[in-house]
Amino acid sequence: MAVGSNSGTDTGTGAGTGTDAEGDPGIPGLAGVPLLGSLFDLRSDSLGTYLRARRQHGDTVRITAGPPGMRAELYCVFSPEGAQQVLASDAARFRKDNHFYQEVRDSFGNGLLTSQDEDYLRQRRLVQPLFTRRRVDGYADAIAAETRSVVDSWGGAPDGVVDVSDEMTHLALRAVTRILFGTDGDAAADVMAECVPVITEYVLRRGYSPANIPRHWPTPGNRRAAAAMDKLYGVCDEIIAERRGGAAPSTGGAVDEAAAGGTGAGEAAVEDLLTLLAAARSSDDGEFDASELRDQVLIFLLAGHETTATSLCFALHLLALHPEQQDRARAEVSRVLGDRTPGAADLERLPYLTQVLKEAMRLYPPAPVIGRKSVAATRIGEYTIPAGADVIVAPWVTHRDPAYWPDPDRFDPERFTPEAEAARPRYAWFPFGGGPRACIGQHFSMLESVIALAMMLRAYEFEAVDTGIPVSAGVTLRTTGPARCRIRRPDGWRA
Repeated sequence: MAVGSNSGTDTGTGAGTGTDAEGDPGIPGLAGVPLLGSLFDLRSDSLGTYLRARRQHGDTVRITAGPPGMRAELYCVFSPEGAQQVLASDAARFRKDNHFYQEVRDSFGNGLLTSQDEDYLRQRRLVQPLFTRRRVDGYADAIAAETRSVVDSWGGAPDGVVDVSDEMTHLALRAVTRILFGTDGDAAADVMAECVPVITEYVLRRGYSPANIPRHWPTPGNRRAAAAMDKLYGVCDEIIAERRGGAAPSTGGAVDEAAAGGTGAGEAAVEDLLTLLAAARSSDDGEFDASELRDQVLIFLLAGHETTATSLCFALHLLALHPEQQDRARAEVSRVLGDRTPGAADLERLPYLTQVLKEAMRLYPPAPVIGRKSVAATRIGEYTIPAGADVIVAPWVTHRDPAYWPDPDRFDPERFTPEAEAARPRYAWFPFGGGPRACIGQHFSMLESVIALAMMLRAYEFEAVDTGIPVSAGVTLRTTGPARCRIRRPDGWRA
């Protein structure tokens, strides 16, 4: 398995560019070239550079990149305890104030991912009731329906080969737009597929550049990005306006009302998330206006499909490389589900499948690098991180620390038995971040991933065509080459 190869032209999610900070002179620095430091290393292989920094210098490393006057000082914190400080116990000292997050904010809005302070707290209070376990479980039928559509389409795959990266992106995008917009989701999914890659590339280019021209200048890059944003914003605004003017469609799922948060008995249609967002209000926090609704929708569309697509892609890829574990996962699915469609209650009944997904997220965390800006000097371990510093924690690196993960590049779902998890520090594994800014949608992601993976394994066996998949750290982890698998019906399969 090729881990961290060709990892792109960036410094990881949220690393930013920043300015020099007066730091602890004892913090070891990664050697670079005169004048430019580690600039070329970060651009050619950012994830590999972080791994090398940890291997050579330990849990706290300073990386310098860029020419004098435009130089970035990046403080890397790799230990589980350090990650816990940055994200949780000292979270108030580490904010989303860096250059990269500002570019995300300018392109995808001031939603939960990017907002701060009272804006964030108000948004979180309004949104949190919509992401309770019972509420999210109501979307299981919609997830299963979208998965069934994708799996059925594979019957016509040329030469029996599918690219699981493309297919999981398509599935996750269809699922999240259906859950957000209900029956209006088809148009949004098509626009998302067209526009998000353009906007994301624009964010990455500006986010990791030490200097940018103003967005309003009519350069080809600015104009392409502006057109994509106008189109994406337009479809969201249109659906929001229609929704506020009349009754909302459901996601097409049917769940017990008590499980969905209602009080009645029997089955009831599940309201789409946009309807619930539009109705969210409290005496203290008011409600979202149309612009705020769009910001939340854009962030949910972005984060809600890319992270789950990554998890599913690499779970399939790793199982395709390891037939023994694939057979074990399929046997569990067959034993628990038989021929019925999986539902939310099956998450607890499929522990090995959940272990497979967790191990895939260990090796290929959807958010491989998480950035912050320090607002006060903070002691982490034996060093002091200065105020004003760009700071990163890196699941990509921490998830490969041999102190907690023996033979760390080996795929082994047994690492996630309850006993093994209890024996490790909490932040030895943190694919969903942590602390007060932990991903609000992590249960939704696990629900979708378990249901989809169960249905795909029941329908097909997977054999890897591409044994190594190059990746890069953009807004999320992404493949930079094909992830093809040969598929065939398993013995005893029944339609």
